[in-house]
Amino acid sequence: MNQIKQMLISFATKRSWMTIAMLLLLAVFCGSFFPKVVIDTDPEHMLPPDEPSRVFHNQAKEKFALSEIVVLGILNEQNPHGVFNPDTLKRVHELAEFARTLRWENPDDPSKMDGVIEVDMIAPSMVEHISQDGPGAISFDWLMSRAPSTQSQADIVKEKVFSNPMLVGQMASEDGKAICIYLPLTDKYQSYRVYTALQEKIKELGGDDEYHITGLPVAQDAIGIEMFTEMSLASPLAMGTIFLLLYFFFRKLSLTFLPMIIATLSVVMTMGTMIGCGFEVHIMSSMIPVFLMSIAVVDSIHILSEFFDLYTPEKGRKQTIVEVLNILFMPMLYTSLTSAAGFISLALTPIPPVQIFGVFVGLGIMVAWLLTIMFVPAYILVLPARIFSNFGLSKHGSGKTTLLSRILEKTGGISYRYAKPLLGLFLILLVVSAWGISKIQINDNPVKWFAPSHPIRLADTALNRHFAGTYPAYLILESEENEINFSASDKRRLTEKFVNFTDTLTPEFPDAREKGVIFMAELMEKSDPAADSFLDRAAAFAGRKAEKSTGDDFYLYDEFSSFFSLEKELLKPFKQPAMLSYLAGLQKEIEKAGLVGKSTAPADLVSKIHQELTDGEDASYRVPEKMQTVGECYMQFQQSHRPHDLWHYVTPDYNGACVVFQLTSGDNMVMEAVETFVSDYFKSNPPPCDITHNWAGLTYINVAWQSQMVEGMLRSFIGSFAIVLLMAVFLFRSFKWGVLCMVPLTITIAFIYGFIGLIGKDYDMPVAVLGVLTLGMSVDFAIHFVERSRKIYSKTGSWKKTLPRMYGAPARAISRNVLVIAIGFLPMLISALIPYRTTSLLLSSIMMISGILTLVAMPAIITVASRFFFAGAKLEIPAQSSSDATVTVKVNQ
Repeated sequence: MNQIKQMLISFATKRSWMTIAMLLLLAVFCGSFFPKVVIDTDPEHMLPPDEPSRVFHNQAKEKFALSEIVVLGILNEQNPHGVFNPDTLKRVHELAEFARTLRWENPDDPSKMDGVIEVDMIAPSMVEHISQDGPGAISFDWLMSRAPSTQSQADIVKEKVFSNPMLVGQMASEDGKAICIYLPLTDKYQSYRVYTALQEKIKELGGDDEYHITGLPVAQDAIGIEMFTEMSLASPLAMGTIFLLLYFFFRKLSLTFLPMIIATLSVVMTMGTMIGCGFEVHIMSSMIPVFLMSIAVVDSIHILSEFFDLYTPEKGRKQTIVEVLNILFMPMLYTSLTSAAGFISLALTPIPPVQIFGVFVGLGIMVAWLLTIMFVPAYILVLPARIFSNFGLSKHGSGKTTLLSRILEKTGGISYRYAKPLLGLFLILLVVSAWGISKIQINDNPVKWFAPSHPIRLADTALNRHFAGTYPAYLILESEENEINFSASDKRRLTEKFVNFTDTLTPEFPDAREKGVIFMAELMEKSDPAADSFLDRAAAFAGRKAEKSTGDDFYLYDEFSSFFSLEKELLKPFKQPAMLSYLAGLQKEIEKAGLVGKSTAPADLVSKIHQELTDGEDASYRVPEKMQTVGECYMQFQQSHRPHDLWHYVTPDYNGACVVFQLTSGDNMVMEAVETFVSDYFKSNPPPCDITHNWAGLTYINVAWQSQMVEGMLRSFIGSFAIVLLMAVFLFRSFKWGVLCMVPLTITIAFIYGFIGLIGKDYDMPVAVLGVLTLGMSVDFAIHFVERSRKIYSKTGSWKKTLPRMYGAPARAISRNVLVIAIGFLPMLISALIPYRTTSLLLSSIMMISGILTLVAMPAIITVASRFFFAGAKLEIPAQSSSDATVTVKVNQ
């Protein structure tokens, strides 16, 4: 390793211009891939393509023709009639007509159109009013075929809406103050285009109405677009703040640019490589620049800080930078390897975007290390000599006279004199943190990634205040029975039932039982296991017998055929009144529990048709008692203007059904509560038919990937912790020093997550990922501290003498890093995206806590157990080295 170190240092210092040119050309090459960037914010892609919940979600969408939906809400809280006034309804009608036109040619297939699916839109002018048309007859009319011109006409529209329970709480709010237009999309990636088109149209409308646009597709698409806008604003501010802090510390403009250059080159090379490899930029990978900038800046500050402290005109810059690199090469290599290993361990998670994020941050860390080792010395050596006049600690006074040095002096003294009380305090804080960690709630909601003042967040709040919910979750029910593969026991049971049926025919057909037994025997002989359906074969066989028969036999075999046809119908669970009533009961109970605002199922369609077929009274809004009546209701619905709507709720064979739940919150905790309630309901109230249930929809997909993320992150963190510990033990050839390096990391993570639990902050994706950053940063400082402590101790032979020297240049380098990153990333708080705000606060907190623990907790531990840690330490011949400039630290025992 020493040979590699000398080779890199020699090349960078002897061929400085060549080094700079090579690295810049490499950055340009990597940057050339940026125009090929593809943005991806689809939550489905947080799961592998073959993940069962994702596969089922897509199958359910295809089976029931489900689409992602943009919700356009119109509110009027000023008018005494709410939205049901002529002016508002006119604008609602105009918006619906405009939304129908939001279709564009598919760039990949000109024969297809992308955008809003017109036939599936839900709007007052595009849904039907179902009413009686005489005894036993139904009329299907458009609910609002034209915009009303008078208040009386608007009242009629309201009356029609409120006569249909399926529309109340879905299309119109119960208080009459709001109407929603639902716009299903051919592709969720069209949502932001539809969103912006609607916003432009809304600007043209007058009146006193409020307009809100929301929906998970809108939120997710908007995040993908706005995250780059936010980063283009927040990142320069962060880098500008870091630049000012660096200038304050080093007082040379040309050198202050250096960490910025290293950070920029690291980001360009890493992101360019990722894009060039064909990976899409997800919300996770969009945060790679933030992580890399912080880590790259840390590396370069270590070198600049040491260079600033050691530089004298007599030694010159070349001798000084070579000395600095010889001192810091191994500590920086150690910290880079451990940090990279920590991030690369994210590849253990089952979430592809997180895997990509971890691998490329790990790669970027090593790129930043190489740039720091090569570019920094080359850059310093090509600068004009006049730059270094009045530069260095020797020119700006000794370190002990600065405010930072005075603070470090007191910190060192406190950590030595009050080592045991400090350790006791940290233990108490750890106990409190453990209590806070126990209160952490795992939750996420893409809509809450926007600031409370963002239009999408405001829309979500306003519409869910008036409506039963704008977050759909689809409960998919499928029959477990398969009449195609009748078992021997099934055939015996059917034979017994058939024979009993023939007994009921005996009064009319005296030989019915005898001919029935013969019929079944012949049927069994003719059974073909490869055929499609036993019941179909039986009905067809009876039909052929009837065709060949005359007189009473014709009618007898026709009855046989009807029996098997009816048996086939009985195997269709969602034509059975008992099954539909069971679903109605589930809907009633879950709404009573307050978990969902509204639900729509096949039972609702049947109940509404039955109501109008009967007498139109509220009491008739129920599932009919006979299966034939249920079938009639389905048939009547198919005579409407929108017969295809039926297949959103049942499959054509009536063996599958879809229940749409409307949730008032997109929080994963709410979806999980709904999922648990339904599972418990099925266990405590077994359905009358053997059916399975599963979930689909973006709301559920968010739960699926978050569940895997939490488990994956925990597994990854445990793996990272173990890997970093093993590497630290290997690097220091000592188990005790390796364990000591993990102390700041362990306590920092405990403090951060404990605080999150105590304040009630959700454990979401940014919080989970920043735990890995904690590992990288905390270990970075700890390894530097241990490496320098061991080196200085080898010269002094005493921890009491080592401590003052540790609070010289080494502590100043760590402190400068802490302050630069902790303060430098605070400008990201101006972002409109909550994940970036979270990143800013947690990154600053991580730096401050890990820095304090490194400079306070670690010295305190070593002070209490110095004989244990330095037992058998090899000592060098004592020699005064300016590389470890001493700060006077009071260490009275």
